[in-house]
Amino acid sequence: MLTVDFRRFPVRPGDRVLDLGCGGGRHAFEVYRRGANVVAFDLDPSELGPVTGMFGAMREAGEAGSPGSSGGATAVSGDATAMPFGDGTFDRVIAAEVLEHVLDDQRAMNELARVLRPGGLAAITVPSWLPERICWALSTEYHEVPGGHVRIYTRVELEAKLARAGLEVGWHHYAHGLHSPYWWLKCAVGVHDDKHTLVSAYHRVLVWDIMRKPAATRLAEQALNPLIGKSLVVYAVKPGGPGGRVAHS
Repeated sequence: MLTVDFRRFPVRPGDRVLDLGCGGGRHAFEVYRRGANVVAFDLDPSELGPVTGMFGAMREAGEAGSPGSSGGATAVSGDATAMPFGDGTFDRVIAAEVLEHVLDDQRAMNELARVLRPGGLAAITVPSWLPERICWALSTEYHEVPGGHVRIYTRVELEAKLARAGLEVGWHHYAHGLHSPYWWLKCAVGVHDDKHTLVSAYHRVLVWDIMRKPAATRLAEQALNPLIGKSLVVYAVKPGGPGGRVAHS
């Protein structure tokens, strides 16, 4: 399930892409599939073993870019506030659902901007304000855990911090409107109670929707996204070079 809209965030074969806070690797796999040279970067080394394994499986299955493409993939463990990459290393940076976990988020955004080349594009996603506020109100267990969420962003705050890091903020949208009620249910009945009747039933609906993509639920999510989209997605460009264009809201 992708949060970044790759129609607004073009990735070409050979592009150098950083998936910052890659987690399970969903966005890293997509850009690798598009023929990019991707670095999956995460603080937790335990996340990176399965990601590396999937990269290998994709190569063996011929799913890593088009035939003859120069794409490559690697996984690196490290700190988002002190990344081991040179200035301007990457053409694209994705930071999906990671900044809400970082205590010094401004420093992480400064690092994101530093490793992005002039003219490069960034896609940043965080939990959107209203759905996240409801989750926090329903359950302390949802966020008061080691490595949990340490803040709730407004779009204004996120965009101001990105601008402070030296990025030009452009277009934004919301995603996963059907997922917010699922998390509200989990928070209401117990975050770890996946066997609860309502939670398991809703989960089956979400899996069915992801697999089948029926027109009715796609239209419903499009209508819900601006209201209760679980994720806010912001796109930005690093000024000063060719090739970086980002649409404005």
